[in-house]
Amino acid sequence: MCYSAQIEADYRRFVHEYGAIMSLDDFTRMVMEYFANPKMRVPRAMTAHFLESPETEEEKKIAEVIRARMAADEIALLQELAKQTERLEKAQQALAAKATKKAAEDVRIATNKIEAAKGKLEELKSTDLAPRDSRIYPGWYAPVMVMENGRRVVKPMRYQCRPAGKPAFYDEQYPGTYNARRDNLRGFWKGQYGHTHGLVLVDAFYENVAGPNGKNLVLEFRPDPPQTLLVACVWSHWRATKPGEKDLLSFAIITDDPPPEITEAGHDRCPVPIKSHHLDTWLTPDAHSLDVLDAILDERPAIRFTHKEAK
Repeated sequence: MCYSAQIEADYRRFVHEYGAIMSLDDFTRMVMEYFANPKMRVPRAMTAHFLESPETEEEKKIAEVIRARMAADEIALLQELAKQTERLEKAQQALAAKATKKAAEDVRIATNKIEAAKGKLEELKSTDLAPRDSRIYPGWYAPVMVMENGRRVVKPMRYQCRPAGKPAFYDEQYPGTYNARRDNLRGFWKGQYGHTHGLVLVDAFYENVAGPNGKNLVLEFRPDPPQTLLVACVWSHWRATKPGEKDLLSFAIITDDPPPEITEAGHDRCPVPIKSHHLDTWLTPDAHSLDVLDAILDERPAIRFTHKEAK
């Protein structure tokens, strides 16, 4: 499984290197939902361009919505900070009068939450991007390149695919649908494989492995020498059918058996990169020529991966 990946979130990379255009309608829809849903997760690197250098009127409108969401987030964090500060002070007063397990636990929890809130406030105000700002997890959004009306187009999609026609509770029933196993593309993913293909730009990916004494470790895998991979994915446009539901664009990264160095590190899956000269063939699949698509997935770039424990 590829539970997390460091992506190229700035859509200008797609524009400059691959001649893609941005789907402003889909980005606007995502940003409006982002404003309305505090639980929606979008990497900072994906919105930075709109805040730093909006050019068109549409981009300026998107920037306004993002700033409004940031202002709402700041208010919520300040309220949480005040709440936990009050909780900490009361717990410290209680401890001074009498040591109790509850008071000690309240001090610990409040202290941790105060630290977390301050960190989020600092990050919210910062204009500098760190590598973690391009990292996605299941349920987060990422830019995905697809083919639309003969043009390469970049659309924001959720990293966990909900196949068209399935009920919304599919997300909970099949929580692992952020990855599409190569050996199940003609089975579970037959509605997408050969029909709706995409590509994401990936600089690194992260996996959970068993460490010493059974302890879980998160390893970061990067291509050596460093390079950005064109990673194959399938996607779906899920359409709402009930009141309160919203249309959803979502994708899954295709994974396969890993090269030896990943197996030796303790993991059994690897995202599938494709060669750049297959880009358009991959993005315009023919359901009647699955063997051609299989061959593209087989003919991968010669890449060796290095790994280290993730920070």
